[in-house]
Amino acid sequence: MNRILLFTVLLMAAILHRANSQPFINVDSRFTITVLNEKRQLAAGVTVALVNAENKTTLKTAITNEKGEVAFSDIVPGEHYFTISSAGYQSQVTGGYTFPLASGTDKKQTIQLLPAVTNMQEVTVTGNRPFIQHQQGKVIINPEASVTNVGTSVLELLEKSPGVMVDKNGAISLQGKTGVLVLIDDKPSFLSGTELSNLLGSMSSTQVEQIELIANPSAKYDASGNAGIINIKTKKNKQKGFNGTMNMAAGQGRYPKNNGSLLLNYRNGKFNSFLNYTVNRNKYFTDLYALRSYYTPAGSLSAVLDQPTIFSGLVFSNTLKTGIDYYASPKTTLGFSATGTVVSRNGASDATATWKNPMGGVDSSIGTNSTSANRFRNGAVNLYMKQVINQSQDLSIDIDWLQYAIRSEQFFNNRLLSTGGYTVASRGNIPSAIKIFSAKADHTLRFGKVGKLESGWKSSHISTDNLASYQLSDGSNWVNDLDKSNHFLYKENIHAVYSNIATKAEQITMQLGLRYEYTSYQANQLGNSSQKDSAFSRNYDGLFPSGFVSYEADSSNSFTLTAGRRIDRPAFQKLNPFVFIINKYTYQTGNPFFLPQYSWNMELSHQFKSVLTTAISYSTIKNYFSQLFLTDTSGILIYSEGNVGKAKNIGLSVTLQVSPFKWWSINGQAMYNHKELKGYAGNNYGSNVNQLHLNINNQFRINKIYTAELSGFYTTKARNDLQELLYPTGQLSAGIARPVLKKKGSLKISVRDIFFTQVMEGLTQFQSAEEYFILRRDSRVVNLAFNWRFGKMQKQDRRSGGGATDEMQRAGNGG
Repeated sequence: MNRILLFTVLLMAAILHRANSQPFINVDSRFTITVLNEKRQLAAGVTVALVNAENKTTLKTAITNEKGEVAFSDIVPGEHYFTISSAGYQSQVTGGYTFPLASGTDKKQTIQLLPAVTNMQEVTVTGNRPFIQHQQGKVIINPEASVTNVGTSVLELLEKSPGVMVDKNGAISLQGKTGVLVLIDDKPSFLSGTELSNLLGSMSSTQVEQIELIANPSAKYDASGNAGIINIKTKKNKQKGFNGTMNMAAGQGRYPKNNGSLLLNYRNGKFNSFLNYTVNRNKYFTDLYALRSYYTPAGSLSAVLDQPTIFSGLVFSNTLKTGIDYYASPKTTLGFSATGTVVSRNGASDATATWKNPMGGVDSSIGTNSTSANRFRNGAVNLYMKQVINQSQDLSIDIDWLQYAIRSEQFFNNRLLSTGGYTVASRGNIPSAIKIFSAKADHTLRFGKVGKLESGWKSSHISTDNLASYQLSDGSNWVNDLDKSNHFLYKENIHAVYSNIATKAEQITMQLGLRYEYTSYQANQLGNSSQKDSAFSRNYDGLFPSGFVSYEADSSNSFTLTAGRRIDRPAFQKLNPFVFIINKYTYQTGNPFFLPQYSWNMELSHQFKSVLTTAISYSTIKNYFSQLFLTDTSGILIYSEGNVGKAKNIGLSVTLQVSPFKWWSINGQAMYNHKELKGYAGNNYGSNVNQLHLNINNQFRINKIYTAELSGFYTTKARNDLQELLYPTGQLSAGIARPVLKKKGSLKISVRDIFFTQVMEGLTQFQSAEEYFILRRDSRVVNLAFNWRFGKMQKQDRRSGGGATDEMQRAGNGG
């Protein structure tokens, strides 16, 4: 390994030497702006300026010709945007572009001018971004562009995103593959499973600016995530002056659901400060039916357990995020942010477990009432610096402190429903504390005409303290249940270095990266009078290459081949061998022998303009993660997770973006996956499935006032685990919106899951038994939302150079 590291360092040094010996040359790039007037006619004589996002300097200015067009060429590398202005019309500002543009990126944009209003200070510039955008290596979701997203959570927003599936336990898959790394503002959440699902379920979609779906990340990103990365970018306003946005939404399903948010920012001179506050109050409902069948070694039916359960409860969450950016000079930006989240989730359930003989006769019935109280608190602090060294180099540094405090309290009361029946109760107190420190540095060097070399380092330290305290009662006294109680301590360190080089030669764009990660952890399960102490540790490392080659055949067609190796580490919560009670006959436990899984992912894609994208992919996974379903002699089902064998996935996807008419645009995706899973989980299992996921979004413009949407998704039979088959599911949603308050606000109304078809249904197989389940949630909801933008934006000084980049991706906005 030392030889590998030495070779990597020498290779990087050679590249840097060659890069520094090359002069910095402008890129031979071309971008075209087409301008239309309010009648959608070609507008000549309009001023279009190319502006550098780093220092607000106008690089070039041109006037549109008789075709309403202006073309810019020889654009220097960097983050830029365009401004469009003409007498009698509102000024327009495009989104940011990173030059040189990646292969497949549309190199033109059409802008429609709007007539000026009397009070120019109250003009609010907004862009009509599509709900889904495709860029090199990623799919971008713009939540505000979809009417049916009002009143939804981030988890519900992901459910309707193309290629994304969320199962009954909240586990997320991307393009048919499990093992997704979820980032919030470019930062890992360090949560998984139920805790991550609860966090995303408590976040409102109004907090989100964009969601990036990255199936094959570059070496700059963490190597975690077999299926890739989902990066949730929260909102942050950077306009000069004092500005704000207020959102309020009220929904009604079986129960009411409400959320609201306030986004404030003030920018003046070298300072930009912001404050975001979000509150959610949702009452939930879940109807779960499970039918478990037990078999003899000979394969005949021996017993049946019928379990209907009703869950209901209230989720109340508050999130506050604030920070300040200081533009010390045109080359130096400093930043600070702090985030705090408090989530309260209180619920109750009512279940009946009925044991039946093979003939259907009732042997006994157990009634169970339970309550749960969950508290989730998170605090995070970020320090950020970006330094532009010279025209071709820049350096950024990020430091993060995060802390989670999670407490779960359970109470179960089990009653034998017969004459003279018994009552047995149990309760549990499960507090968890998680502390994380993370630091990283990234250096970018641009060389030659289009070359770029990125290098960096990252280290993170995680420590957890989990206590599980259970007690039993016979109706009169509580005694400690030492067989289930434990105290789990865990420490983990991950260190990484990477180098990523990209260049372009005529019609070919290439990127090649290599990332090295070293992981070590120590775990200690403290014992009691019933259980002995136990400890385990592990150290491992690996190299993770990645890259792509893109060939631009002509102005309309491009082909891209991507490949990369990735890792999924077992979540530290899933290494903890303590027992978590789900109900009287179902437990969940961790697995201290859980090993990381490794995957290779490859994809070949073709893009025709921005209209049609087709792709074929292949992935193979070693030490495949899967749920394990075990049973004991008393019939209790134990959920766990571990390594079971190998998995292969062949995928084919087609994405279509068309506009049959000016008032109608369609974005649809079909994704087919053939999956083969092989492994051992008590028995030798081998399974395969052909699954198809369809997603469609229709946007309509009705006259000049109303916009409408009809969207939905459908998934055929699917399989994410070795022993569990999921049945088809899907939903259809619709909504309509209109501007109010002189276009400073909007009203939206939507109906989610119109036909109440989004059910989670499937069949689980385990040792000598199988379980059919069907789960229905409160998914059919009518939402009414109001949005209002307020404040007066100061005139932007495009030539001042008084601040560093406004387009930087602040790592400190997340948790």
